[in-house]
Amino acid sequence: MVDLYIIHGWTYTVEPWAKTLDILKKNGIKVKMLHVPGLTEKSTKEFTIYDYMKWADREIPDGAIALGHSNGGRILLNLCAANPEKLKYLILLDSAGIYEPSIRKKVVGGLAKIGKPLKNVPLIDKVFHRVTGSTDYSKAPANMKVTLSNMLESDKTLDFSKIKTKTFILWGKKDTTTPPRQATAMYEKLPNAELKFYANWTHAPYISNPEELARALTVLIRKLKA
Repeated sequence: MVDLYIIHGWTYTVEPWAKTLDILKKNGIKVKMLHVPGLTEKSTKEFTIYDYMKWADREIPDGAIALGHSNGGRILLNLCAANPEKLKYLILLDSAGIYEPSIRKKVVGGLAKIGKPLKNVPLIDKVFHRVTGSTDYSKAPANMKVTLSNMLESDKTLDFSKIKTKTFILWGKKDTTTPPRQATAMYEKLPNAELKFYANWTHAPYISNPEELARALTVLIRKLKA
């Protein structure tokens, strides 16, 4: 039986998660890392948030505990808003989902819709990294640039008040991609949530602090299963 399902963020490989997953395994926590279509699982489709919600609903059994990092959190938030009974517990790790109008998002979203090759434009690659936490935008095929735009747009209509699932928000104070103010905003919008900040974590604690992340998740999962 799987203890924890994970949906990763905007990345083309889950290899950086290896150390955290290994520690969790050694601690007796059974984890299933889901491979997001179009990212760590190849696809030529242009995805909407609804496509990803349906995918997550198929991949994760009812009553499970699921963690979403960054864009993965956005997917799970939308799934729980549509189906509040789907998950037993939701864990958000430096999650996307808070809409903040900004020039960066408008620029990246607009260019994503165009699907224009951007691998030779360093500034745009840097902007994308700020928004998604990924350094792989230059590798993104045109369909995933459209998908990114769709994901950012979905934040405008996400209704947090519909998410009744007990939620645990874990956030790095050194996160510059989804900064701590977004964690606070998320906590205030969610009806049934707990928030904990970690002083040294970045947007990707599975890279910057894998031991601490594994320890925090082990403690939490054991508590939820008790």
